[in-house]
Amino acid sequence: MSVPLPAPCEDCRCTAARALVEAAPGSGPGAAILAHGQPGDPGALQPELEALAAQVQALLPGWRIHGATLACKRSLAALHGVGLVYPHFMADGWFVRSETPRRLALAGVEGVRLTAPLGLDPGLPALGAAVARETAVAAGIDPATATLVVVGHGSGKSRAPARAARAFAEALAPAAGFAAVTVGFIEEPPFLADVAPEGPAVCLPFFATGGEHVTADIPQGWRGQGPIAPPIGTTAGVAALIAATLRAAMAEEASQG
Repeated sequence: MSVPLPAPCEDCRCTAARALVEAAPGSGPGAAILAHGQPGDPGALQPELEALAAQVQALLPGWRIHGATLACKRSLAALHGVGLVYPHFMADGWFVRSETPRRLALAGVEGVRLTAPLGLDPGLPALGAAVARETAVAAGIDPATATLVVVGHGSGKSRAPARAARAFAEALAPAAGFAAVTVGFIEEPPFLADVAPEGPAVCLPFFATGGEHVTADIPQGWRGQGPIAPPIGTTAGVAALIAATLRAAMAEEASQG
Protein backbone atom coordinates (compact mmCIF):
# COMPACT_ATOMS: atom_id res chain seq x y z
CA MET A 1 0.00 0.00 0.00
CA SER A 2 1.44 3.39 -0.96
CA VAL A 3 1.86 5.91 1.82
CA PRO A 4 0.34 9.34 1.12
CA LEU A 5 2.96 11.98 1.83
CA PRO A 6 2.69 15.74 2.45
CA ALA A 7 3.82 18.11 -0.26
CA PRO A 8 7.60 18.42 -0.61
CA CYS A 9 9.41 21.20 1.21
CA GLU A 10 10.89 23.94 -0.94
CA ASP A 11 14.10 22.65 -2.56
CA CYS A 12 13.28 19.18 -1.20
CA ARG A 13 16.32 16.89 -1.18
CA CYS A 14 14.96 13.86 0.66
CA THR A 15 14.23 10.48 -0.82
CA ALA A 16 10.82 10.65 0.85
CA ALA A 17 9.87 12.59 -2.29
CA ARG A 18 9.17 9.11 -3.63
CA ALA A 19 6.21 7.48 -1.87
CA LEU A 20 7.52 4.68 0.34
CA VAL A 21 5.70 1.39 0.43
CA GLU A 22 4.85 -0.45 3.63
CA ALA A 23 6.71 -3.72 4.02
CA ALA A 24 4.94 -6.84 2.94
CA PRO A 25 4.25 -9.52 5.58
CA GLY A 26 7.37 -11.55 6.28
CA SER A 27 9.83 -8.81 5.35
CA GLY A 28 12.54 -7.65 7.76
CA PRO A 29 12.11 -5.26 10.68
CA GLY A 30 11.57 -1.58 9.96
CA ALA A 31 13.31 1.14 11.95
CA ALA A 32 14.02 4.84 11.65
CA ILE A 33 16.78 7.16 12.79
CA LEU A 34 15.08 10.40 13.78
CA ALA A 35 16.88 13.72 14.34
CA HIS A 36 15.67 17.22 15.15
CA GLY A 37 16.59 18.85 11.84
CA GLN A 38 16.48 22.57 11.01
CA PRO A 39 12.93 24.02 11.09
CA GLY A 40 14.02 26.96 8.92
CA ASP A 41 15.44 24.61 6.28
CA PRO A 42 13.59 21.29 6.65
CA GLY A 43 15.44 19.47 3.90
CA ALA A 44 18.94 20.54 4.91
CA LEU A 45 19.86 17.52 7.04
CA GLN A 46 17.83 14.87 5.22
CA PRO A 47 20.75 13.69 3.06
CA GLU A 48 22.90 13.32 6.18
CA LEU A 49 20.24 11.25 7.96
CA GLU A 50 19.57 9.10 4.94
CA ALA A 51 23.30 8.42 4.47
CA LEU A 52 23.52 7.35 8.11
CA ALA A 53 20.46 5.14 7.67
CA ALA A 54 22.15 3.45 4.70
CA GLN A 55 25.25 2.76 6.82
CA VAL A 56 23.15 1.22 9.57
CA GLN A 57 21.15 -0.87 7.12
CA ALA A 58 24.42 -2.28 5.74
CA LEU A 59 25.12 -3.56 9.25
CA LEU A 60 21.62 -5.03 9.64
CA PRO A 61 20.94 -7.20 6.58
CA GLY A 62 17.24 -7.70 5.98
CA TRP A 63 16.20 -4.61 7.91
CA ARG A 64 14.64 -1.46 6.45
CA ILE A 65 16.26 1.62 7.97
CA HIS A 66 14.95 5.12 7.22
CA GLY A 67 16.29 8.56 8.09
CA ALA A 68 13.93 11.36 9.12
CA THR A 69 13.82 14.67 10.98
CA LEU A 70 11.17 16.39 13.05
CA ALA A 71 11.60 19.40 10.79
CA CYS A 72 10.52 17.50 7.67
CA LYS A 73 6.87 16.43 7.81
CA ARG A 74 7.32 14.49 4.59
CA SER A 75 10.08 12.31 6.06
CA LEU A 76 7.97 11.66 9.16
CA ALA A 77 4.89 10.62 7.17
CA ALA A 78 7.08 8.18 5.23
CA LEU A 79 7.69 6.16 8.41
CA HIS A 80 4.39 4.23 8.29
CA GLY A 81 5.11 0.59 9.07
CA VAL A 82 8.25 1.30 11.10
CA GLY A 83 8.38 -0.48 14.45
CA LEU A 84 11.43 1.09 16.10
CA VAL A 85 12.58 4.71 16.21
CA TYR A 86 16.13 5.60 17.24
CA PRO A 87 16.25 9.20 18.59
CA HIS A 88 19.36 10.79 17.08
CA PHE A 89 19.41 13.25 19.96
CA MET A 90 22.01 13.95 22.61
CA ALA A 91 19.71 13.95 25.66
CA ASP A 92 16.65 12.14 26.91
CA GLY A 93 14.71 15.36 27.36
CA TRP A 94 11.51 16.98 26.20
CA PHE A 95 12.11 16.46 22.50
CA VAL A 96 12.55 12.71 22.96
CA ARG A 97 9.98 12.09 25.68
CA SER A 98 7.19 14.42 24.54
CA GLU A 99 7.68 16.13 21.18
CA THR A 100 8.85 13.13 19.18
CA PRO A 101 5.81 10.97 20.10
CA ARG A 102 3.53 13.93 19.42
CA ARG A 103 5.03 14.67 15.99
CA LEU A 104 4.90 11.00 15.02
CA ALA A 105 1.26 10.81 16.02
CA LEU A 106 0.44 13.93 14.01
CA ALA A 107 2.10 12.29 11.02
CA GLY A 108 -0.09 9.21 11.50
CA VAL A 109 2.81 7.02 12.61
CA GLU A 110 1.59 4.86 15.49
CA GLY A 111 2.66 1.83 17.46
CA VAL A 112 6.39 2.62 17.38
CA ARG A 113 8.87 2.05 20.18
CA LEU A 114 11.58 4.59 20.93
CA THR A 115 15.02 3.39 21.96
CA ALA A 116 17.42 5.34 24.19
CA PRO A 117 18.94 8.34 22.37
CA LEU A 118 22.47 8.55 20.98
CA GLY A 119 23.78 10.83 23.71
CA LEU A 120 23.10 8.20 26.38
CA ASP A 121 24.75 5.31 24.53
CA PRO A 122 27.35 3.77 26.88
CA GLY A 123 29.70 3.26 23.92
CA LEU A 124 29.70 6.93 22.92
CA PRO A 125 32.37 8.21 25.37
CA ALA A 126 34.98 5.77 24.04
CA LEU A 127 34.18 6.89 20.51
CA GLY A 128 34.40 10.53 21.57
CA ALA A 129 37.77 9.95 23.21
CA ALA A 130 39.13 8.43 20.02
CA VAL A 131 37.78 11.24 17.85
CA ALA A 132 39.24 13.89 20.17
CA ARG A 133 42.67 12.26 20.17
CA GLU A 134 42.66 11.89 16.39
CA THR A 135 41.71 15.55 15.99
CA ALA A 136 44.52 16.64 18.29
CA VAL A 137 47.17 14.47 16.63
CA ALA A 138 46.11 15.60 13.14
CA ALA A 139 46.71 19.19 14.27
CA GLY A 140 50.11 18.36 15.73
CA ILE A 141 48.88 18.61 19.32
CA ASP A 142 49.92 16.19 22.07
CA PRO A 143 46.69 15.44 23.99
CA ALA A 144 48.67 15.06 27.21
CA THR A 145 49.54 18.77 27.03
CA ALA A 146 46.14 20.04 25.88
CA THR A 147 42.64 20.81 27.12
CA LEU A 148 39.63 19.09 25.58
CA VAL A 149 36.51 21.26 25.55
CA VAL A 150 33.28 19.33 25.06
CA VAL A 151 30.67 21.75 23.77
CA GLY A 152 26.99 20.88 24.17
CA HIS A 153 23.73 22.57 23.32
CA GLY A 154 22.55 23.35 26.82
CA SER A 155 19.13 24.83 27.56
CA GLY A 156 17.54 27.56 29.59
CA LYS A 157 14.53 25.34 30.28
CA SER A 158 15.77 21.78 30.84
CA ARG A 159 18.70 20.30 32.73
CA ALA A 160 18.76 17.20 30.52
CA PRO A 161 21.01 18.54 27.68
CA ALA A 162 23.71 19.85 30.04
CA ARG A 163 23.51 16.77 32.23
CA ALA A 164 24.09 14.50 29.23
CA ALA A 165 27.03 16.57 27.97
CA ARG A 166 28.68 16.62 31.41
CA ALA A 167 28.23 12.88 31.85
CA PHE A 168 29.76 12.28 28.40
CA ALA A 169 32.75 14.51 29.20
CA GLU A 170 33.30 12.84 32.56
CA ALA A 171 33.08 9.35 31.06
CA LEU A 172 35.50 9.99 28.19
CA ALA A 173 38.13 11.82 30.26
CA PRO A 174 40.09 8.78 31.51
CA ALA A 175 40.44 7.27 28.02
CA ALA A 176 41.00 10.52 26.12
CA GLY A 177 44.39 11.22 27.69
CA PHE A 178 44.06 15.03 27.73
CA ALA A 179 45.61 17.15 30.44
CA ALA A 180 42.15 18.51 31.24
CA VAL A 181 38.57 18.03 30.05
CA THR A 182 35.95 20.74 30.48
CA VAL A 183 32.57 21.70 29.02
CA GLY A 184 30.97 24.74 27.41
CA PHE A 185 27.49 25.35 26.03
CA ILE A 186 25.67 27.28 23.34
CA GLU A 187 22.56 28.19 25.33
CA GLU A 188 23.59 28.24 29.00
CA PRO A 189 26.61 29.03 31.20
CA PRO A 190 29.43 28.36 30.96
CA PHE A 191 29.01 29.64 27.42
CA LEU A 192 31.55 28.42 24.90
CA ALA A 193 32.59 32.00 24.20
CA ASP A 194 33.61 32.35 27.87
CA VAL A 195 35.73 29.20 27.92
CA ALA A 196 39.40 30.18 27.53
CA PRO A 197 41.71 27.22 28.11
CA GLU A 198 45.38 27.90 28.69
CA GLY A 199 47.71 26.38 26.12
CA PRO A 200 46.69 24.08 23.26
CA ALA A 201 43.05 23.03 23.09
CA VAL A 202 40.67 20.88 21.08
CA CYS A 203 36.90 21.37 20.76
CA LEU A 204 34.60 18.34 20.55
CA PRO A 205 30.96 19.12 19.61
CA PHE A 206 28.51 16.97 21.56
CA PHE A 207 25.97 17.23 18.74
CA ALA A 208 24.13 14.63 16.69
CA THR A 209 24.22 16.33 13.28
CA GLY A 210 26.04 19.02 11.38
CA GLY A 211 23.41 21.74 11.71
CA GLU A 212 23.78 25.48 12.20
CA HIS A 213 25.03 25.24 15.78
CA VAL A 214 27.97 23.21 14.48
CA THR A 215 28.63 25.21 11.32
CA ALA A 216 28.12 28.71 12.76
CA ASP A 217 27.67 29.01 16.53
CA ILE A 218 30.53 26.76 17.62
CA PRO A 219 33.21 28.29 15.34
CA GLN A 220 32.06 31.76 16.41
CA GLY A 221 32.16 30.91 20.11
CA TRP A 222 35.40 28.94 19.90
CA ARG A 223 37.26 31.83 18.29
CA GLY A 224 39.96 29.70 16.67
CA GLN A 225 41.47 28.46 19.93
CA GLY A 226 42.33 25.13 18.32
CA PRO A 227 40.98 22.44 16.02
CA ILE A 228 37.29 21.55 16.11
CA ALA A 229 36.45 17.86 15.82
CA PRO A 230 33.45 16.77 13.76
CA PRO A 231 30.19 16.54 15.74
CA ILE A 232 30.27 13.21 17.51
CA GLY A 233 26.98 12.06 15.95
CA THR A 234 28.45 12.25 12.44
CA THR A 235 31.64 10.28 13.07
CA ALA A 236 32.61 6.78 11.97
CA GLY A 237 31.50 4.30 14.58
CA VAL A 238 28.11 5.84 15.27
CA ALA A 239 26.39 3.58 12.75
CA ALA A 240 27.65 0.53 14.66
CA LEU A 241 26.32 1.94 17.94
CA ILE A 242 22.90 2.53 16.38
CA ALA A 243 22.82 -0.92 14.80
CA ALA A 244 23.66 -2.53 18.14
CA THR A 245 20.90 -0.57 19.91
CA LEU A 246 18.29 -1.52 17.30
CA ARG A 247 19.37 -5.17 17.34
CA ALA A 248 19.14 -5.29 21.14
CA ALA A 249 15.71 -3.61 21.12
CA MET A 250 14.40 -6.12 18.62
CA ALA A 251 15.83 -9.02 20.63
CA GLU A 252 14.15 -7.67 23.77
CA GLU A 253 10.81 -7.46 21.98
CA ALA A 254 11.20 -11.03 20.76
CA SER A 255 12.01 -12.29 24.26
CA GLN A 256 8.87 -10.64 25.59
CA GLY A 257 6.77 -12.36 22.96
